[in-house]
Amino acid sequence: MSLAIWISLAVFAVTYAFIVTEKIPPSTAAVLGGAAVVFFQLIPHEKALEHVDLDVLFLLIGMMTVVGILSETGLFEWVAVMIARLARGRGMPLLIGLVCATAVLSALLDNVTTVVLIVPITILITQILEIPAIPFLILTAIFSNIGGTATLIGDPPNILIGGKSHLNFNDFLFHMTPAVILIMTGSLIAVFLVFRRAMRVKPEARLRILKAHPRRAITDAVKLKRGLPLFFLILIGFAVSHVFEIQPGLVALAGGMLMVIITRTPLRAAVEKVEWETIFFLIGLFMLVAALEYNGLFDLLGGGLARMTSGSLLVGALAMLWVSGVLSAALGAIPVTIALIPLVSAFIAQAGLPAEQAAQADVLWWALGLGACLGGNGTVLGTAANIVVVQIARKNRYHVSFTHFMVYGIPLTLLALLLSSAYLYLRYFLLALY
Repeated sequence: MSLAIWISLAVFAVTYAFIVTEKIPPSTAAVLGGAAVVFFQLIPHEKALEHVDLDVLFLLIGMMTVVGILSETGLFEWVAVMIARLARGRGMPLLIGLVCATAVLSALLDNVTTVVLIVPITILITQILEIPAIPFLILTAIFSNIGGTATLIGDPPNILIGGKSHLNFNDFLFHMTPAVILIMTGSLIAVFLVFRRAMRVKPEARLRILKAHPRRAITDAVKLKRGLPLFFLILIGFAVSHVFEIQPGLVALAGGMLMVIITRTPLRAAVEKVEWETIFFLIGLFMLVAALEYNGLFDLLGGGLARMTSGSLLVGALAMLWVSGVLSAALGAIPVTIALIPLVSAFIAQAGLPAEQAAQADVLWWALGLGACLGGNGTVLGTAANIVVVQIARKNRYHVSFTHFMVYGIPLTLLALLLSSAYLYLRYFLLALY
């Protein structure tokens, strides 16, 4: 490896250590790390900025603005009380219901938007029922990534794969959704077995929620009537944005500004609701990983992967699944996907596959999608959704440490990758259901 790669890795490792140990605020560490790779001339300034994903940032800023305005109406308190009443105030049905709803919404919208909506409600419910919030929050992040894996629009890696391949929305539904159902089932069983005794609600808390009147939660009916229709229009905009080739981030940002106007909320008050620490954290992280990509680390890893598989489609698919999964946990799903997409294309072109296998080589795309999306659950840095959940939790005085997240994330990630391996082998190689 070149000296530039080693120095880039050193900067990343030092920054990573500060993020993990939290000796300084993680957002500060990420921004300083991003600045360091530019100061040390490991990547040109303009190239570093090119790798900052503005669509993700616009999506976060816009949706945080919308959610912040709606939070002033009592809407989320109303939803929280309704959900808790439906679960009859019982902890485990509530947990299962919330994570399943998170997964479904993530498939239909995207995982980042979903957690921005779900996390405030989750915090309110746990406060009402006086049960631990942190397990709910971490599992919300994890299941948002699992659910987002099911569709083309649910998770950024899938969007990137769809843009660089011939695969469309229906292809993702046909190939990825069955895998997600399998992984969801296995993960829910694991969650039930681990948490079935830890989610007991005190009788007085259950009684309190059963006697609650949801309507009393609404504090600003006028603002709610003005803002709620626009909120649903924004959700519709997400659903149809790909048809008009408009990025979801622009829909969210424009929707946030319209929400300011329609609800007559002062702009300064609206933007104060944005989790700016999260925005800065992502900017720094994008620049850090950009230096690794610019100096050829991912190309080096990709070349080694191609040599390791020796042209075998089965070995190639399983290697792609696990390599992308491990790298996504450590470096983030988006940059890993960007880096490995050319490798998949090159593998298909250069592996010398027989004609009948060449037509079946899409299994490599599905392996990359499953590995990147699910591997991101391993650490806080794996996906933007994880980072958003942790930052919102911190603002509400719930501290989710890097290691605490890994305690939940790594076992569920390993389970997901094992189930994905079984799915790929059984469907595409044993049963040949392409």
